[in-house]
Amino acid sequence: MIARNILLRYNGSSMGGKIIMLNEAIFREYDIRALAETELADPEVERIAMAVAAIYVREGKKKIAIGMDGRPSSERIKDRCCRTLARYGLQVTDLGLVPTPVVYYACFQHKLGGAVIITASHNPSEYNGFKVMLGNAALYGEQVKEIYRLAVNGPFPPEKKGSIHKQDILEEYLQYIEGNIKLKKKLRVVVDGGNGTGGITAPELYRRLGAEVSPIYCDVDGRFPNHHPDPTVAKNLQDLIAKVKETGADLGIGLDGDADRLGVVDGRGRILWGDQLLVLYARDILKDHPGATIISEVKASEVLYSEIRKAGGKPIMWKAGHSLIKKKIFEENALAAGEVSGHVFFNDKWFGFDDAVYAGARLLEILAATDSSLADLFDSIPQVFNTPEIRVDCGDDVKFRVVDAIRDHFKKILPVNEIDGARVKFPRGWALVRASNTQPSLVVRYEADSQEELDRIQAQVDEVIRNTQAAIGK
Repeated sequence: MIARNILLRYNGSSMGGKIIMLNEAIFREYDIRALAETELADPEVERIAMAVAAIYVREGKKKIAIGMDGRPSSERIKDRCCRTLARYGLQVTDLGLVPTPVVYYACFQHKLGGAVIITASHNPSEYNGFKVMLGNAALYGEQVKEIYRLAVNGPFPPEKKGSIHKQDILEEYLQYIEGNIKLKKKLRVVVDGGNGTGGITAPELYRRLGAEVSPIYCDVDGRFPNHHPDPTVAKNLQDLIAKVKETGADLGIGLDGDADRLGVVDGRGRILWGDQLLVLYARDILKDHPGATIISEVKASEVLYSEIRKAGGKPIMWKAGHSLIKKKIFEENALAAGEVSGHVFFNDKWFGFDDAVYAGARLLEILAATDSSLADLFDSIPQVFNTPEIRVDCGDDVKFRVVDAIRDHFKKILPVNEIDGARVKFPRGWALVRASNTQPSLVVRYEADSQEELDRIQAQVDEVIRNTQAAIGK
């Protein structure tokens, strides 16, 4: 897709006659993200909020929650959004500064018509954005593109007096989890909030559950002065690893900017990625719910799927993307799901949405119920050799054609899972090539039973990618 900037003469309530610009490229697969002071200035924010209001009114929704992260631009954007939604007759509950999952909680627990979260997750501080829910479902794909089309073209509903009221829901959220999680022994945990909103809830919750907590970077600062708030990048976990070793903690939990993704390190400072964590969660759930369905995505290790089967569960491999996984959970009545990226979803004693702070509490509960350390549990997971997620530059206008060509090439010689791109099964490993939903790139990952075999598979597939890009064009 070639991004377009659309010029509009804006006649909103406070920006009459101003020319604004909407960049189509900021309306992404799962959310809206953009430079806050240029692409999300007040007129652009108001126009986007008008489009969101049009969807809520059309769908008969009345009560809407709004929350925000700690970025310097968040309060401005949140306030503008509140006022705009209320202008179309909606009853807006302003939750203030909260983690994204707390807004999800409000939506599910109070059966709201939808929610808007002002956040750019782990993007740098100069960015901001919108995550939008309709009922309990996050908008994605064509639904996000509809926000763009409505913002550009309308139509908008008649204006009608609504309302805005502030509500502090944090105590209710914390008490709910306290009644849901019990620790059988005291644990020591280091929490790296990444200066994101998880610092508001995680240390307090884990202390209430009975853990001894050593917090680092848990003060909310949307400039992210200490490290980038993405716990799926190893260099962002180095301070957490150092603190775990210094304090002799049982584990460390790192959170992303809006606390819907987590990274975990064991007492020896080793990182557990999302699919490895899901092995531990699945084993625990399947003890009480044999035969339950557990969902993950195409980037996840084959070890995860085999361990779910070994524990008596039904594994489903699905498309990557937290919105897609959330939808699939309810379709399959699965009890848990997870992604390599650190999104973890519980539909067992929870609501089915991704909450890194809650996922951390569930991990504490597992550890407190066993004599094994997290390092012991890590060692119980069969070890394989794999790469991190690799991004290969590939233009938006050709990336899907490149993936199709690679898929067709390998289908002639090897089994290929086509659920999301091409996951090619080799005798001793696999390779994944898929088009990124959010960037002009291919997403590639490799796994094998030895380093030598991993290198061989990677070299073979890399050559096919290069040749295909050369034939089609980058």
